[in-house]
Amino acid sequence: MNRAQRYLNGYMFTLPSLIFTLVLGVYPILWAFRYMFYDYKGYGVARYVGLGNFERLFRDDMFWNSVQNTFVYAGGKILLTLPLSLLLAVILNRKLRGRNFLRALIFMPTIISAAVMAIIFFIIFNSYNGILNQLLIKYGIVSEAVDWLGPDHAMMTVILIAVWSAVGNYMLLFMAGLQSIPEDLYESASLDGASPVQQFRYITVPMLGPVIQMILMLAIITALKGYESIMVLTEGGPFGSTEVMFLYVYKLLFPVSMGAVVEQQIGYGSAVGFTSAVIVSLITVVYFYASKKLNDVH
Repeated sequence: MNRAQRYLNGYMFTLPSLIFTLVLGVYPILWAFRYMFYDYKGYGVARYVGLGNFERLFRDDMFWNSVQNTFVYAGGKILLTLPLSLLLAVILNRKLRGRNFLRALIFMPTIISAAVMAIIFFIIFNSYNGILNQLLIKYGIVSEAVDWLGPDHAMMTVILIAVWSAVGNYMLLFMAGLQSIPEDLYESASLDGASPVQQFRYITVPMLGPVIQMILMLAIITALKGYESIMVLTEGGPFGSTEVMFLYVYKLLFPVSMGAVVEQQIGYGSAVGFTSAVIVSLITVVYFYASKKLNDVH
């Protein structure tokens, strides 16, 4: 087989994936990019409006409310998930009885569908006959049912659910990093009289530096883009208190699936989606720049 045939065989093997990517990845992006500049509702004639959709976006209080909620949701999820994941990874990386069972138990929520998970938690957190309220009232912790999905508690609830669903995934990533640290370092530190806390601070955390940077990047992107469980659990409510950017985009593009009475807005939804993607990209770039500077310092 000559060189040209080897190249041809390689291209033929990758051709199905390339076609799949172009049809389901690149083409929809280009299609949406075009309609950002049109007033198009999914039917009839698309009317060119130039930057009109972006002018509307800057005056759209619902969009900016979703941006604010996205940062609250992402910040809360990251601040709770990563420390908890690292703590569980350190504990379950030790030789404990039943640790494999505990690892599987903590990881299990990661493989559960977001829609199924949200339905389960709706049953738990339901304000009227939810399991959690029944238990709290039964044991006298609260005197009346708490509106977990109301305006005052809904964001906290969806953040806790997000933490529960993500902690197992990041725990495994941290464990992979922990297992790459030589045991000799810990043995030497123990001989020098270092306590477990000191070993964690001066050995574990510095050695996990690259892993932490990678996990933090994944956590930021995933948290900023997440909306599926919120869509099923609260639909962004009540009163927009859990509306996040990409849920707002989904509602504009597929309003019928959300039970809304508004009409479909392909053009404006494309503009909002593009702007949301730019916001996520800018945050990612800033993080890359900051982490690079931190590496240069060290």
